[in-house]
Amino acid sequence: MRIFLFSQKITIENANYINLFIDELFNYKVELFVLESLYKYANTKIFFPKNINVINKISKKNKIDFLICFGGDGTMLKAVHLIGKLNIPITGINTGRLGFLANIPKKNIKDLIIALYKKKFHISARTLIQISTSPKLKKGLLNFALNEVSISEKNHLSMISINTYVNNEFLNTYWGDGLIVSTPTGSTAHSLSCGGPIVMPDSNNFIITPISSHNLNVRPLVLSDNNVIKIDLDQRFKSFNLSVDGQTQTITNKNVVFIKQASFKINFLITEKNNYFDTLRNKLLWGLDKRNNEQRL
Repeated sequence: MRIFLFSQKITIENANYINLFIDELFNYKVELFVLESLYKYANTKIFFPKNINVINKISKKNKIDFLICFGGDGTMLKAVHLIGKLNIPITGINTGRLGFLANIPKKNIKDLIIALYKKKFHISARTLIQISTSPKLKKGLLNFALNEVSISEKNHLSMISINTYVNNEFLNTYWGDGLIVSTPTGSTAHSLSCGGPIVMPDSNNFIITPISSHNLNVRPLVLSDNNVIKIDLDQRFKSFNLSVDGQTQTITNKNVVFIKQASFKINFLITEKNNYFDTLRNKLLWGLDKRNNEQRL
């Protein structure tokens, strides 16, 4: 079994759980891989085994079986963009905050390793958004998104209008602070905070969600991800923020943005103890009644 270990920020707590994970791996035949940047950065806090494989980047020749993240959802998004088209199953141990993507509790580290070894898991293939612009932007912008693509006015000071088309047919002019196009995986991220619906990960949809819509009768729209979405920007403003999974680049009113389904998917590793419904209930506090904890007089 070949496991790639990934994390971004190494806090004392984070390092403790990574060390626990590494200790548990000694009971199994595992080859451990880590990025050279993390190895150098965390070498004094994490007790890496002597036979660890230190690499510059993940490639097909490494034959990685699983990628395990330690951190929050931001760490998971970073890891997703590291593996790209390699089809490596990925999961995350939540040492961050909310943890919709990195949804395995720290207490379940040992259970996760056993599940990997005994192959007691299933794969949830997550659709991605592919982003392009005309004219093309300089290199640096991520060209696919697991969660969402959002557009807003650069200085966040003015209401903007965004003309939106589906398969070249006019859909709507959105007036407000901006617009989000998300995947089902991203439906519990920025889109949810703007009033968007929660959509099951295997639903094969896009969700178009306005940000602070000026028209109160305009609501989020769910449509098939077989469609191509085109976005024309407000000509009154020169600069806009185009954010792809939280990575932002400046675009101008001359850029037209195209959004469609990517040609590949990201494989999420789901264990029996950490399914999607468990995550929704735990993270959104569904069914929690504050009165149950109040002392009755």
